[in-house]
Amino acid sequence: MQSISPVPDTDSATAWMADGNCRNYAPAVFFPSDGVGVDRARKICNQDCPVLEQCLEYALVNRIEHGVWGGCSERERRRISKRRKLDVISA
Repeated sequence: MQSISPVPDTDSATAWMADGNCRNYAPAVFFPSDGVGVDRARKICNQDCPVLEQCLEYALVNRIEHGVWGGCSERERRRISKRRKLDVISA
């Protein structure tokens, strides 16, 4: 019996995910337990991923604390969030 993969909902807020480089890898690759794993995930993201910016923005807006999103680790996203808050305060 042939399995049918679901058709992505092009109207959903996460439809862009179907176009990410990550779609070709197991999710575990983007939730590494060490620095080597983070570097591997970053390399995948930074290989001309067409949704890199959307992915990072999604993680920042939704305050996703774990994994590599938009080519950034948890620590890098925390720094970006803090910088954005400081920019808003000083504006």
